[in-house]
Amino acid sequence: MIPKDPVILLSYVNTKLRDEYPDLAGFCAAMDADQTDLEATLAGLDYHYSPERNQFV
Repeated sequence: MIPKDPVILLSYVNTKLRDEYPDLAGFCAAMDADQTDLEATLAGLDYHYSPERNQFV
């Protein structure tokens, strides 16, 4: 289950991207998560997905 708290979500997603998934689309597909909603939630913390780094920065 994906965390609801945005700060915990940020850490969770970045860890999963680093350790298990080659990109955000792969993570979202595997976790059955809406990529647009995920990006919007983390944008609220001023974090945006960087495909080059495969993490939210």
